[in-house]
Amino acid sequence: MRRHVAVALLLVLAWAGVAPAQDWARKLFTDTTHDFGNVAKGAKSQFKFKFKNIYEEPLHVAGVRSSCGCTSVECTKPDLKTWETGDIVATFNTNSFLGYHSATITVTFDKPYYAEMQLQVHGNIRGDVTLTPGVVQLGTIDAGKTAEKKVTVMRTGRSDWTITDIRSANTNFEVEVSDPRRSAGNVSYDLTVRLKPTAPVGYVNDQLFLVTNDSETTQIPVDVEGNVAAQVTVNPAMITLDAAPGQSVTKNVVIRAKKAFKILGVVCDDSITCKLPEASREVQILPITFTAGKDPGKTVKKLQIKTDLGENVVPDITCQAKVLDSSEATPTSTPDAVPAAVSGATADVPPLERIQNATAGIRGQ
Repeated sequence: MRRHVAVALLLVLAWAGVAPAQDWARKLFTDTTHDFGNVAKGAKSQFKFKFKNIYEEPLHVAGVRSSCGCTSVECTKPDLKTWETGDIVATFNTNSFLGYHSATITVTFDKPYYAEMQLQVHGNIRGDVTLTPGVVQLGTIDAGKTAEKKVTVMRTGRSDWTITDIRSANTNFEVEVSDPRRSAGNVSYDLTVRLKPTAPVGYVNDQLFLVTNDSETTQIPVDVEGNVAAQVTVNPAMITLDAAPGQSVTKNVVIRAKKAFKILGVVCDDSITCKLPEASREVQILPITFTAGKDPGKTVKKLQIKTDLGENVVPDITCQAKVLDSSEATPTSTPDAVPAAVSGATADVPPLERIQNATAGIRGQ
């Protein structure tokens, strides 16, 4: 009898050590569930579960797996240092499955402490709605230019099916819808999706929603992907300007383009001035000067560079301007912020040894 009691007590203690381990892993994730909704057959349906290493110790994802073939999973970055981020990418297999499906995604960590984290996905794959191709792939577009792609949406089994509206939170999309083609109980539309030239530099990863007269599924999502590439590069993209009251400090920014261009102006406030180069060149050096006012303090400003290359072509420059007080030293450049764990101060980083029953070998404070 005593032996049975001892074994039960050991199991309880073992479970008490597992529970906090799962808690630390859960804190890494922004989301733990996702609903794909009602999606068309063949459509690209993907969701990224983002996670960040908020701890002092390096993190390692030993593996990821899905409980259902309806969902494929992968980890974009299995090794994370402090403050680094990664994604667990879940892809709904709309080409191979139909109907409602759900899956449990298990993420296994083996460093700095063993834990298994479970994520949930579910959705309904419509067999009577088909999207060809499954995603609007715009490719790489030069900033300030436009791009367009065409996709076909087909609904089978209902001849009166109608697309009544197309919505998106991204205002840089324009969509043209063809007249419906109706035959033998089927309806199809061609959609021409266009990216406006005002789209900012960076990756495009958004959705359109087709609003229909189908009471069962009023909205069908359509993924749109692409990359708006800068024709112009700015180095550095962020500068720090510190000056005592009444004094000025200047730093140079190098702007490069694929062809000769002229800087027409810089949008900023009165405390920051720029000496504009007069000639057109492929490489321009732009001096930026900050004149400190009377009151100590720090502000962050965005500088918009206007050129003859067009609107939204040159990335903005972030300027951290600071008026020093009397207790501070002579104006110097402030280095970029370094995470506490990297710089040696760990006050803001929760080390894993604070978790109950953490194993030996993990660094202390």
